[in-house]
Amino acid sequence: MGENLVYKILKKHLVDGELKAGNTISIKIDNTLTQDSTGTMAYLQLEAMGIKKVKTEKSVAFIDHNMLQQGFENADDHRYIQTAADKYGIYFSRPGNGICHQVYLERFSKPGNTLLGSDSHTPTAGGVGMIAIGAGGLDVALAMAGKAYSIKAPEVVKVNLIGKLNNMVASKDIILEVLRRETVKGGVGKVYEYGGEGLKYLSVPQRATITNMGAELGATTSIFPSDKKTLEFFKAQGREDEWMELKPDADAVYDRVIDINLDELVPMAAKPHSPDNVDTIKNIGKIKINQVAIGSCTNSSYEDLMKVAQILKGKKVHKDVSLVIAPGSRQVMEMISRNGALADIISSGARILENSCGPCIGMGQSPGTDAVSLRTFNRNFYGRSGTLSAKVYLVSPETAAVSAITGVLTDPMEMPVDFENLSVDRFITDDSMIIKPAEDGDKVEVERGPNIKPFPLNTELADSVSGKAVLKVGDNITTDHIMPSNAKLLPYRSNIPYLSGFCFSTIDEDFPKRAEENGGGFIVGGDNYGQGSSREHAALAPLYLGIKGVIVKSFARIHKANLINSGIIPMVFENPDDYGRIDQMDELVIDDAINKVECGKITVKDVTKGFEFDVIVELSDSDVEVIKAGGKLNYTKKTAN
Repeated sequence: MGENLVYKILKKHLVDGELKAGNTISIKIDNTLTQDSTGTMAYLQLEAMGIKKVKTEKSVAFIDHNMLQQGFENADDHRYIQTAADKYGIYFSRPGNGICHQVYLERFSKPGNTLLGSDSHTPTAGGVGMIAIGAGGLDVALAMAGKAYSIKAPEVVKVNLIGKLNNMVASKDIILEVLRRETVKGGVGKVYEYGGEGLKYLSVPQRATITNMGAELGATTSIFPSDKKTLEFFKAQGREDEWMELKPDADAVYDRVIDINLDELVPMAAKPHSPDNVDTIKNIGKIKINQVAIGSCTNSSYEDLMKVAQILKGKKVHKDVSLVIAPGSRQVMEMISRNGALADIISSGARILENSCGPCIGMGQSPGTDAVSLRTFNRNFYGRSGTLSAKVYLVSPETAAVSAITGVLTDPMEMPVDFENLSVDRFITDDSMIIKPAEDGDKVEVERGPNIKPFPLNTELADSVSGKAVLKVGDNITTDHIMPSNAKLLPYRSNIPYLSGFCFSTIDEDFPKRAEENGGGFIVGGDNYGQGSSREHAALAPLYLGIKGVIVKSFARIHKANLINSGIIPMVFENPDDYGRIDQMDELVIDDAINKVECGKITVKDVTKGFEFDVIVELSDSDVEVIKAGGKLNYTKKTAN
């Protein structure tokens, strides 16, 4: 039996464990990336390990999230990251150079390599044949220190692409169709490997859109083969020497196969408030819109913006619509400015934003009260836009641009455009805003501002763990719910004491006070708890507030890992019906906690109600030791001595 592409790459990077779906394995990480929203914590953790220089092939620190400098905090964090990068041997992408995933794809991606990034959309690089995985900052810091990364060996789902997309139907519609079928929790424990005859029609930017938004499936990652289309992209970037062909064996085996007929796809949208709430544009109807936002790491490539420019050329944005556009990188911005496409965009009445994440991460451009916003982004979680009453729809650049003209949600096939000049033989390449690290890091002084606070640490696991259920929540709780991300809070990502005061504020603004008054306790939740961003702040803020354990019906992969890294016990109801028996503020007790964590099954006493229930604690042997030590940083220090 032949090998699929995923297992070919994993086999070459395997450090420990048997490469069989469901087994815990450790793999070598070739490259890492961080961004400024998660980077400060990652580099504080790296400093705490006491290493002198990173041990990866190449690590890159990007500044792309916290770009609004209303006070000193963001500028100070940027300076800290730049000096830490200089000292520890990390390349530094300056503010304005672009979004980490777009720039990484253009200038750093390499087929066959492994990439670990402190951002959940790191799988974007799977568009060129990398195993690219999003993780918490501590896992990335450990990878920079030369440690292997542990994951469950995934099931591999082949997405077989048949045929060719019709004009005005986009690769965004492909991933929306996958999300419609698989849901936001359907990809947990899986990697999606794309193949089929339809590959030959999809460019690298189109593929990267799919792998980027594959993160919304809850998947470990997504990947495309590295083929002639990939070579075209690398040649255009002047990096053909870094290309290599990678493909599965002809008789490769997969755990499951999904067929998608591209000829039959039509323009679609994800309706509020979930990326898998997908329907066709025609079925949704011509609803009035107030805002259109084009960009993000999902749809801000040169190809995307050339399509937008050609749709907008000679036309005007509807008088009731605000259209904002953010190119994904300085390369994209310079290309469209030199060929005249930017002039067509500006002439239409669009507003041009900085080359950054911007409104996708809640950094500006919040919609008005009760507004309808069409966005080419990857997430439309409740409140993520910065306006709780807004309704956000996720659409392709084609749908976004056409709708900006008409003022209503419009199927772009009603206004077809014959696109021209979407690819080029050679991109403008200028890496002057990517700073190489110092040759001698010992001579570099790391600069830190007053907003940077120490990394919070847990204590060793006690034999008896007790506390109240200080919060009970439902299904599909996102990391945006747990630790909101907006222009007011993002500057405090390096200040957990301050940030913790806003934990769960969009759901229950009294939670931080209640947790502090009760000395912490437990959080109880439903299915798919912690989906979304890789931000470890969604674990660090509860840690700071004294949360000892989280009991849910199921976890999202990255958040569970971040809880373990923080020394917070992640527990799953053995009987999901027990969820309904627990009320907020019930007193919960775990006796003989150390032994119970080691055996993987815990009996929890609900003292208030007078009953007991069982929970599963699914941990690897090393995870057990991490929980017992009170978190991975404590464990790393302990085992290093």
